[in-house]
Amino acid sequence: MNRKRIAYCIAFLACLLAGQPSFSQEPNADEYRHWTTSDGTRSGVRLKLLEDDGTRVRLQREDNDKLVVMAHSRLSDSDRSYLRSLHDKAAPTPSRPETTSPGGDWPQWRGPNRDGKSPETGLPTQWPSGGPQLVWNVTGLGEGYSTPAVNGDVVYVLGTRGNQEFIFARRTDNGSAIWEANIGSKGSGGGFPGPKGTPIINDGRIYAIGSDGTLVCVSQSDGASIWKKNFKRDFGGEHGHWEYAESPLIDGDKLICTPGGNNASIVALRKDNGAPIWNAPVGQTTGGDFARAAYSSTIVATVAGTRQYVAFLHGGVVGVDAARGTPLWHYDAPANDTANCSTPIVHGDSVFAASAYGTGGGLARISKRGRNWNVNEAYFVKKMESHHGGFVLHDGYIYGTNNSVLLCLDWNSGSIEWQDRCVGKGSVTYADGHLYVRGERGDVALVEATPDGYREKGRFSQPDRSDKNAWAHPVIAEGRLYLHDHDRLLCYQLK
Repeated sequence: MNRKRIAYCIAFLACLLAGQPSFSQEPNADEYRHWTTSDGTRSGVRLKLLEDDGTRVRLQREDNDKLVVMAHSRLSDSDRSYLRSLHDKAAPTPSRPETTSPGGDWPQWRGPNRDGKSPETGLPTQWPSGGPQLVWNVTGLGEGYSTPAVNGDVVYVLGTRGNQEFIFARRTDNGSAIWEANIGSKGSGGGFPGPKGTPIINDGRIYAIGSDGTLVCVSQSDGASIWKKNFKRDFGGEHGHWEYAESPLIDGDKLICTPGGNNASIVALRKDNGAPIWNAPVGQTTGGDFARAAYSSTIVATVAGTRQYVAFLHGGVVGVDAARGTPLWHYDAPANDTANCSTPIVHGDSVFAASAYGTGGGLARISKRGRNWNVNEAYFVKKMESHHGGFVLHDGYIYGTNNSVLLCLDWNSGSIEWQDRCVGKGSVTYADGHLYVRGERGDVALVEATPDGYREKGRFSQPDRSDKNAWAHPVIAEGRLYLHDHDRLLCYQLK
C-alpha cells in the first residue's frame, strides 16, 4: 500500500472519530451500519447513508450526527455492493412506454419531504378547457383552512362541527366518511375560526394540532384517542392574535412543535406517549419576540454539520439542536410584527424565509466556527412578500407569490427572473416540472417551473366556492389533486 493510500485511510478514520461538518443533506436511507475502507479498516461507529452521487458517499455518524465523506474507490467491495443494491431497489420497474410512473402519498404538511413538492410523474403538461376532471365534491367539514394529508386510499383533513374541531378521514375514491376524531374546542382564530394545520401520518397514528393549541395523537385505523397535550396548559404556550396554525413534525421517535413561551418555545415529545424529551427556551435566550409562536411549521435539516430544527417564530427564524434543543442561531430580517406564516427553505447551509405586511424575503448563509454560529445575509428581496402560500425551490429557483403576483427568484443571487399576475396571491405546490398555483379567490393555474419566463398551461375556477379565502394549499397524491375549501373537499383526476 503506498503512502498516499495509507494517509487517505488514516484521514477517513479521523473523520469517523472527530466528525467532518461539511455537508447538509436530508437522510435518504434508514440503516445505520459499519462501513469499511478498501484496505479492510472497519469504522468504529455505525453510520447512515445520506447521499450517493455516484462517485462518493456522504455518511452520518450514529453517535453525534457528524458527517463523513468517502470516495467509492476507497470503499470495500462489500460496501460498493451495498450501494448497488440500494440503487437497484430504488430504480423503477421497467414497464410499457405508455405506463406512467407511480405517484406517492402526501403524509404531512407540504408533502413527503416537507418542501411543497410531490414525487408524482407522468402528470399532464397541459390542462383541457375547464381544468382536470372533477371526481368528487363533498361537504361536511365545517370551518377551517386545513391542508389535507393523504395516505393510501384515505385523505385526512381538519375541520369543525359545532364548537368542536375534528380530524376527518375520507375515502379517496369517493370522499365518503370513514371516521372522525375530536381534537378539542374550536378557537375563535382572531376572526378566522377553525383549525389551520395539516395532520401528519406516521406508523399507524395521526397527529394534529387544533387552533386552541390542543395536540392529539389518534389511531389511524379508527381515530381512537391515544394521547393528548395542550400547549397553554402543559407548556405555558404563547401564541399570536390568530391562535395556533401549526402542522406538527415527526422526526424518528420525536414529535416537534412550537407552543411558544419563554421556557418551551419549541418542544420535542416522545411520539408514542407525548412525554417531554426537551424544551428549547428560545424566548428566554434570544429575546421576548421569540417567545411567541407564529403560524409557520418547523422543518428538520442538517446545517453546518449539525442536525437541527428550523422554525419561524414571531421574532424570526431560529435553529435549535435536534438532540438537545439548544438554541443555535437566529435570522430576524424576514419576520414582521403581525404574522409569519410560510415555512422556510433550507438548502445546503443556507436558509430562505419570507413574510408579508411590507417585509419580504431573504437568504442567510449559516456557518459555525468553534462554538460560535454565524448568520450572514446574502440578499433580501422586499418584493417577495409571502403571506400564507409558501414557496418551493426547484433546480436553483424559488417560486412563490406575494400579495399580487407569482415570482421566480434565483436562489443564489435573489434576482427576480420573472413575475406574472397569474391567479394573484395564493399558494404554490410543485409536481412533475410544474407549479400548481391556487389563488385565494379560488382559481387554480398550472404553470411550467422554469426561469425562462411565465408559461401557463391551464387554469380553472373551483366550483361551489365558499365565501372565505382559499388558503388551504393544493395537494397532489396518487395522480389526484385535492382542494379544501372550508366545509368542502374536492378531488380532481390528473392522470
